Parts: sequence; structure tokens; C-alpha cells
Amino acid sequence: MEQEQDGYRIRVMSRAELDRAVDWAREEGWNPGLHDAGAFHAVDPGGFLVGVLDGEPVASISVVRYPGHEGPGNFGFLGFYIVRPEARGRGYGWRLWQAGLRRLEGCTVGLDGVVAQQENYRRSGFALAHRNIRFGGPVLRGTIGGTVLLDAREIPFDELLALDGALFPAPRAGFLANWIALPGATALAAVEGDELRGFGVIRPCHEGFKVGPLYAADAAVARDLLLALAAAVGEGPLFLDVPECNGAAVELAGELGLTPQFETARMYLGPAPVLDTVRLFGITSFELG
Repeated sequence: MEQEQDGYRIRVMSRAELDRAVDWAREEGWNPGLHDAGAFHAVDPGGFLVGVLDGEPVASISVVRYPGHEGPGNFGFLGFYIVRPEARGRGYGWRLWQAGLRRLEGCTVGLDGVVAQQENYRRSGFALAHRNIRFGGPVLRGTIGGTVLLDAREIPFDELLALDGALFPAPRAGFLANWIALPGATALAAVEGDELRGFGVIRPCHEGFKVGPLYAADAAVARDLLLALAAAVGEGPLFLDVPECNGAAVELAGELGLTPQFETARMYLGPAPVLDTVRLFGITSFELG
């Protein structure tokens, strides 16, 4: 980790400091989940870095390393890249960025970049894979179709993990186990006979609720899952982060009355993973992918 220079030091965050970074993300308008930090931290406790100026945290980044398909550490995800307004324009973010990428050296690295930063990410070698659109609006109400829906925690975990593995670039068993058990969250699975046809999680956020991930064999299954997840929560807005490359997902969000809020770009440094985005109706999070 970088030695102290000019009163600025980069080190691994404590668990309490990750709570502060989540609060910074809330202030940036990213609307994180109320209980995300614990699930995030458990993935890779050393993957959250903080820039400290004269003893005061002023910048954050997450550089979480996931176990790979062919060995440890070949996929990482970068998020929580925030510099406090009073410390911007002084190079502190860039030094933290460089330290973060050094931690993920040798990995393919993914991120979801806000529009204002996408050109900077390109200059660091990241390439666009697809846009994500955050759709939001009042909690959905509607008639659920004929899809059989069960509590996802009743489904054999290896089946959930296999579906997640087809739609995320690395195995993440520990994360997924935590994610479906978040306080206040509802996780549902769509089944047909012995076949798992879809899976989704809704969780409380600082504003309303977020659905993610939302996996489905087709738009009809996605619609039923989305409506059932919405029915499990109270009043308030609902948000869904849709990969634009899945046209059926974009169309479904519009049909159900959700409207675009803002967009990000899914970008990769290194070879882009090949994912079955036809079944990816909502990504899990902008912070960890």
C-alpha cells in the first residue's frame, strides 16, 4: 500500500469505514441498499481502499477480487470510486485509482461508470461492453401470470449458483449466500418442474427498493418475478438496473411504467467476459457488478 506522502495515505478500509463509503455513495445519488456493506465486505475484506488526508478519509475505491473459473483472482470489479468534493482536483483520486488497479493486476476488471467519468476510464484502457439504464418509479402492482414462484432459499443453493455463474463473470457463492439473506430482502425463484427458470432479489434502499439481480428465461418469467418481488414490499419507488443490450428487459421496464433515471457504462479492462445477457434482466449492483 502507498506510503504517506504530503499528508496523504492509502490503506485498506476498516469495516466501519465501508459504512462511511456507502453513505458517500448515497450522497452521490447512487442510492445503495441499507444493508449492502456487510455482504460487500465479506467478498474480499482487503478490496476496499481509502485515501486519508491528514488523518481524515477523503476518497474511496473498491477493488474486489473474485475467485476465478480457472484459478484464484482472475476477475475483479471496481466501484465506490468517490473523492469528497472538498478534496477534488488535487490528484488524490488518481493516486487511489492507481493503487486500486495495482491490486487487481493480472485480472480482467469490470466497472459501471457514470457518464462523466467514462472518457477517463477509456484512457486507463477500459472498453465499453454495454450501457446500463437505471429505471425507476412507483412500486409496481399487477396480476402475476402462471409462473411458479418459491422462496429462493428453498431452492438447492448449487442451482442458484449455477444460474448466477452463467450471468456473472466469476463464481461468488459467499456473496450470493449473504445477498439472499439480507435484512428486509425478499429472494424469489421461478421454477417449472425441476428447472430453475429465473431468480430475483429485492432489498430496501435509502430511497425505496432495488431489484437485483433479476434473471429470467424470458420476458414473461421476468415480469412475474418483478411483480411478485414488488408485491413483497411496501410503498415507495422501485429501481431496476437494466442492461441496454437486453431489448426485452428495456421494453418490460417501460411497459410496467418505470422510467429512465440515469445510465452507466459496463466497461472492462482486459478481455470482456462472455455472458448470456438474454437472461439478464437486471444487474445485481453498480458497486460489485
